[in-house]
Amino acid sequence: MTDAAGNALAEKGLPEMKGWLLKWTNYIKGYQRRWFVLSKGVLSYYRNQSEINHTCRGTISLHGALIHTVDSCTFVISNGGTQTFHIKAGTEVERQSWVTALELAKAKAIRAIECEEEEETETAHVVPSQEISSVVRDLTDRLESMRTCYDLITKHGAALQRALNDLETNEEESLGSRTKIVNERATLFRITSNAMINAGNDYLHTAEAQGHKWSKMLHHEREQRQRLEEIIEQMAKQQSQMEQAAVLVRQNKPVSSTSGAGTAGSLVTSDEEMEFFDAEEHGYSGSGRSPESSDCERGTFILKMHKRRSSSEDQVEGHLEGSSSESDEQKRTVQTVQQVCLVSAPRVASGGQGDDDDDVDKALPAKESTDSIYGRNWNPDLIKKRRDRVPDKPNHPISLWGIMKNCIGKDLSKIPMPINFNEPLSMLQRLVEDYEYTEILDYAATCQDECEQLAYIAAGTVSAYATTTNRTGKPFNPLLGETYECDRMDDYGWRCLAEQVSHHPPVAALHCESKNWTCWQEFSMTSKFRGKYVQINPLGGVYVQFPNSGRRYSWRKVTTTVNNIIVGKLWVDQHGEMEIRGSQAAEGHKCILNFIPYSYFSRDVQRSVKGVVMNKDNEVKWVVRGTWDMKIEIAPVLKTSGSVSSPTYTTGEFKLAWRRRPAPPDSDKFYNFTTLACQLNEEEEGVAPTDSRLRPDQRLMEQGDWDESNKEKLRLEEKQRTERRRRENEAEEAAAEGRPYPAYEPMWFKREKEEGSEEYVHVFKNTYWEAKAAQNFEGCPDIY
Repeated sequence: MTDAAGNALAEKGLPEMKGWLLKWTNYIKGYQRRWFVLSKGVLSYYRNQSEINHTCRGTISLHGALIHTVDSCTFVISNGGTQTFHIKAGTEVERQSWVTALELAKAKAIRAIECEEEEETETAHVVPSQEISSVVRDLTDRLESMRTCYDLITKHGAALQRALNDLETNEEESLGSRTKIVNERATLFRITSNAMINAGNDYLHTAEAQGHKWSKMLHHEREQRQRLEEIIEQMAKQQSQMEQAAVLVRQNKPVSSTSGAGTAGSLVTSDEEMEFFDAEEHGYSGSGRSPESSDCERGTFILKMHKRRSSSEDQVEGHLEGSSSESDEQKRTVQTVQQVCLVSAPRVASGGQGDDDDDVDKALPAKESTDSIYGRNWNPDLIKKRRDRVPDKPNHPISLWGIMKNCIGKDLSKIPMPINFNEPLSMLQRLVEDYEYTEILDYAATCQDECEQLAYIAAGTVSAYATTTNRTGKPFNPLLGETYECDRMDDYGWRCLAEQVSHHPPVAALHCESKNWTCWQEFSMTSKFRGKYVQINPLGGVYVQFPNSGRRYSWRKVTTTVNNIIVGKLWVDQHGEMEIRGSQAAEGHKCILNFIPYSYFSRDVQRSVKGVVMNKDNEVKWVVRGTWDMKIEIAPVLKTSGSVSSPTYTTGEFKLAWRRRPAPPDSDKFYNFTTLACQLNEEEEGVAPTDSRLRPDQRLMEQGDWDESNKEKLRLEEKQRTERRRRENEAEEAAAEGRPYPAYEPMWFKREKEEGSEEYVHVFKNTYWEAKAAQNFEGCPDIY
């Protein structure tokens, strides 16, 4: 079945293996026999051996891949959620042989790529002046030695020539005496010539070694200069466009209009993909657990939205139109009021910042300053006393461009950074911040209608981005095996656990539970530095389930971009399309949300989110609108009219489904943390020894000792690398001896196939809270 017994080593020591295996194709054909080849850290497959030289059917790179054993003969290889191979071997022994070889090849591939990156990093940095002086001094000494040898060769060559002439003409001395002189002169000439050759070789070797290094450095600097010139040219064009736009704004006066009661509206945006025409809003009302709703009766609401069908790449345009009425008895009529709202010059000049936190809070009605629009009744006697701030951020200026200019086009998760760019929280703790507004999920659990429930879930997903508005600090990358628990049953009504389950690729798993719902997610990401901005693309899915109704929903996060890396104030933007899909009891229901990217010249409200909720018949039942940094409103669709290609929907009144809480006073002094963020790293007794609260570099940064924090960060990273090398060496020894070597297993999560899909995710074992109650954390790795 396989010729595993004669595994050879390819270049760079990467193992090779080949043989027949069964690969899952589809539900019609099932598993099919394929010829697999493992070579140079890449697994490829073919229909038969004759295709090897011309037709490869598929490949997957093992660097960053996850290898998971399903049963005695089946295993799965996935790579960042984009590729997945389901493979079945003939026997358990054969499966173990392949898995061992794949794990070993993965470790070798990681090591080889890291060596290349380290070499690139070394050549990318500017050569220190001391090193340059040392090399120049060395080359000068060797050149001086060559000059000395040259002088000696000239001297001894001339003496040898005279001796040879005397040998022919001098008859007074005996032949033996003249021959002895010639031999002496020849010996000196030979010794000097050899010294000259050696000195020349030394000089050549030194020059070649340094020349290769400096040539790569020069090539790198030329590329960086070219990229920088392109970035500066692009920024200059944008500045020119902004200046022209500002001139046009100054020359044109905004068109004003007076509105009568219940009839006025405004054109909020002129975006190409979405257009909203809505009624003028006068505020919100509501009490108890019911969401607040708009005081306006019903107004015109038109949405033009491109959405992607699940079965094709075709785009569909739909028009949503609300209704307006003066009373419940009066007939609803459709009306459109056009009022052009020009974007003011100060907003364009803000560089994408939009409104500050204070402006956001002032824009909300005074009666909305309460903790929650859902009227949560907390008992102060049962709530644990927690801190409401962290120590102020010290002022340690550092050149971001000086460090990141050599990182253009690279994955930032693999580049060591000083803690000066961090915030004193782990990525695991940042994930927990997604659940700050879970009262929305609590209310959604009470909804009987699937589409209404999905509309509130959409508001909940958007609320997870509110904390990113002005949080430009980078969280600490979790160490492999690092965990974080957060028990907020006393106030928020949930508790969760997060664990870093993989290092290559970096993957975090999180499980959050309450009495009304259960949520879990697997988070990974790719990040690239593009010169003037950093783009972060999340991988992995988020899931929520309501046990009372059996409904389950899943979605993937949108892209995050951090702008103005080179110059200006850093600011964050969220953009992309999010599709929330229902399954089980909610099968067929979905919500399409569009996070509209920031535009300097758009008349639209910045940071806008617009979307629709559809039932299993693809009928639009709810509309969603708002901004991801302030609030989300939802409204039901009451009537459908118009053609199939361009339908018109009449909507009811809008309800306020989510509103951002005001920022704590002086939060700009402590990393722009929310109150929940301030409490995440608060010391707590009884947590696991791998908890993020116990991480020394993160704690030192919070306390303001950044120099010691940087030292601790380097120590922890080196400790992690040493542990990884130990496992790699043990895996190599096991492979050489022909015995299996177990892959790394998380402590509190296990990898299982997600119900209703072919994807594998890490799910909670439900053992942590019992272990904490018994204070039995045996088996936890020593990572600090």
